[in-house]
Amino acid sequence: MSIETDAVEDDAGVDADPDELARELGEAITDLPQYQRFVEAKEVVEGDEEIQEEIREFEQIREEFMLARQAGEATSDDLRELQNAQMELNDIPEMSEYLAAQSELELRLQELNETVSEPLAVDFGQKAGGCCED
Repeated sequence: MSIETDAVEDDAGVDADPDELARELGEAITDLPQYQRFVEAKEVVEGDEEIQEEIREFEQIREEFMLARQAGEATSDDLRELQNAQMELNDIPEMSEYLAAQSELELRLQELNETVSEPLAVDFGQKAGGCCED
């Protein structure tokens, strides 16, 4: 008995290459309105030097907080400073649009993951995404 692993036969009796189907899925995802909105918002955020500076400042505050927390030295004032920096960053209209577009895309990709995972014994996106969970 031989098991074919590189191609599957669809209902019409035509071989379907899983790699080709995956490429087609990826291409179809790039055509989604959610993906297009995300790409456009990302380009705006990445192209705005003031927003990039705000992101760098936030990342610095976050890194300092994480180090202080690991050392057991983080205070509630440190946490408040981090939260305020994040709120200020998220209040920038272009950043807010980017985060909303990212969230919308993630929800759509989760829906697609569920569709792909339905006939499988595993969660496709989770298993394909990496070996470790946080």
